[in-house]
Amino acid sequence: MHTPTAPYEPQLPAEARQEILAYISNFATLSEGETQAILESLNPRLFKKGAFLVREGQAKDLCYFVLKGCIRQYYLVDGEEKTTHFYTEGQPITPFEGTHKGAASKYYLACMEDSVLSVGSQDRTMALFEQFPRLSELARLATEEELGKSQDNLASFIIHSPEERYLHLLETRPDLLDRVPQYHLASFLGIKPESLSRIRKRLARK
Repeated sequence: MHTPTAPYEPQLPAEARQEILAYISNFATLSEGETQAILESLNPRLFKKGAFLVREGQAKDLCYFVLKGCIRQYYLVDGEEKTTHFYTEGQPITPFEGTHKGAASKYYLACMEDSVLSVGSQDRTMALFEQFPRLSELARLATEEELGKSQDNLASFIIHSPEERYLHLLETRPDLLDRVPQYHLASFLGIKPESLSRIRKRLARK
């Protein structure tokens, strides 16, 4: 396993700050005060490739927003890693759920690349909501959207063939093919690496 590296605060370029503002703008237009409060609460940290945000059995007491990088979520089942998600730029990661603050994680979150993440805690988030109550509603809308995406992904995994899942990946997240090793992509698609190789060769002949 990779050895985690302690995060440190990076120099954050303007485009990285815009990632989180662009994400929130999908749900509402922010006031100047709300925008400033969000930027001041970003708390960016650089995590080196191989670092873990959380391991199985650890408390899930932090949330993240990917400003730059790629994070893999996976479960360890009978000694085998089962990849269930990849988080990239402009996506939130919320390891704690609802009121279950500090609940033990059942999965791992590992950095596939050097990654810049905005790091937040539930207490800090609640303090921001108290200062700007409208942000609580925006967070609820964002959570509902992410839940809807997760449900769609689960349905797609159940009803589609491995080849259809791969084609969907090509259509929706083509960047992952250059950023993630094939064996992790195969795990994400629910197949063996050799099966993914056959699918790619078969599609290349068409």
